Amino acid sequence: MIRHLVLFKLNEGVSRDEPRVAAGAKAFEELGGLVSDVTFWECAWNFSDRPIAYDFAINSAVADRDALQRYAEHPAHQAVVAQWREFATWVIADYEF
Repeated sequence: MIRHLVLFKLNEGVSRDEPRVAAGAKAFEELGGLVSDVTFWECAWNFSDRPIAYDFAINSAVADRDALQRYAEHPAHQAVVAQWREFATWVIADYEF
């Protein structure tokens, strides 16, 4: 199994209350159910206000590296990434467990 973690930081001046951000969060909430390779999916806004904290997180899992590649290339995933690219940056970690 592979764990796929993503942490998002909203760009300077962007608020999670903005319609495009709310739409992006909703799109990620729905994404796990749209990609058959995803075996586990959760995402949520961070509540921590520490200076090093990121704003939004995804914790997901797929069966193997091939499944991770299919997920990354899936049109639904690519569409959500394009939304978030407009207002956030992110870091990822993928590891086998």
